[in-house]
Amino acid sequence: MLKILKYYKYLFAFSGIVLIAGIASLSVYGLKLGIDFKGGTITELSYSASPDIAKIREVASSAGVEGAQLQTVGTNGVLIKTGTLNSGQHDKLLSALKDKTGTFEQKRFEFIGPVIGKELRTDAIWQLILVSLGIVLYIAYAFRRIQKPITSWKFGWAAVIALLHDLLVVLGIFSILGHFKGIEIDSMFVTAMLTVLGFSVHDTIVVFDRIRENIKVYAGQPIEFVINHSITQTIVRSLNTSLTVLFVLLAMLLFGGESIRYFVLALFIGIITGTYSSIFVASPLLVLWQKWSMRKT
Repeated sequence: MLKILKYYKYLFAFSGIVLIAGIASLSVYGLKLGIDFKGGTITELSYSASPDIAKIREVASSAGVEGAQLQTVGTNGVLIKTGTLNSGQHDKLLSALKDKTGTFEQKRFEFIGPVIGKELRTDAIWQLILVSLGIVLYIAYAFRRIQKPITSWKFGWAAVIALLHDLLVVLGIFSILGHFKGIEIDSMFVTAMLTVLGFSVHDTIVVFDRIRENIKVYAGQPIEFVINHSITQTIVRSLNTSLTVLFVLLAMLLFGGESIRYFVLALFIGIITGTYSSIFVASPLLVLWQKWSMRKT
């Protein structure tokens, strides 16, 4: 049987170092917000054939439109997100694209003002808060029959602490990447974060469910033994599931194109840290919480 809890201090120290670095970066540098959150211009074009994203990016840059974010739409469409463009700049961009990338039809051209960007940012924060609250309530309900030695609410809050760990790690890494590499976050990043939350809590519940079963099977045994045994029984399944997803994401990261690269990168980092926290953060937290409760009583 693996004795993972024996090394919980080292695991927590490692998580603490990563979190401190990420929080420090968030405090000093913040996140580099994309057009979705700070405002700008969105242009949607529909080509007769699959568009060459790299060529479109090159043409946009040569037309004086720096830092354009490109995203494919369907088979032949492309979404171009830029800073605020006036009519003259927009016409110049379209003219350059027609000359060098072929004919297309403009589907839409619209502005996102700072007010709308702020609303989107607020909505994204509320989505993450409500999802986390929903997870606590769901786990507390699903584990409601457990009263001793660990209550259902402890399972719920341990899962949320693990989720916050995952969020802060990903946000911290993207804060560092934003400062040093100019990587911006957009609405796709929020989608990635919500996906990471779902995957992470799924992994955590698998471990917690086995702990719940083993509390009955090994009644009277120390809680450290029960949780260690539960982790040993589920760790191979968790790793196999995560590695399967990570191999797919790695292929997408290498060959999926520029438009989804940072969305996939956020998923890739989030699933790694989500798997780690499910095994090495959430479960040891239950042990520490239980020991603290026993000392208190």
